[in-house]
Amino acid sequence: MFRTTIQVETHGEGEIVNLTPRIEQAITESGVREGLASIFVTGSTAAITTIEYEPGVLSDLRRALSVIAPADIPYAHDAAWGDGNGRSHVRAAVIGPSVSVPVIEGRLACGTWQQVVLLELDVRSSRQRTVYVTVLG
Repeated sequence: MFRTTIQVETHGEGEIVNLTPRIEQAITESGVREGLASIFVTGSTAAITTIEYEPGVLSDLRRALSVIAPADIPYAHDAAWGDGNGRSHVRAAVIGPSVSVPVIEGRLACGTWQQVVLLELDVRSSRQRTVYVTVLG
């Protein structure tokens, strides 16, 4: 087993960061040729998924999340804590904090246009995010 940490500074709600090159680097460092990579972000207002890292589909994803958990409705979380990020928690829960991707011949087994991304969903202007990459093989 090999584990490493990726630190990502984000700059606001809706930012989508392509982690694929850094994950590929972790797999190379691990020496694993056949196995599984687990990618997990800590915190309850960020998410990890796969998507084509292309401006149109990234915009579509942001719009879809705004429909699922709109900014202009009340959230019980906001009433309890007063931090205004109830929608951030809901959006993160829908997407989830992690993905697992097979490692084949020392590389992520992603499709041609598929990348692993971090979604910043918190309403704060910037955050320091910790992503754990665990490679098993």
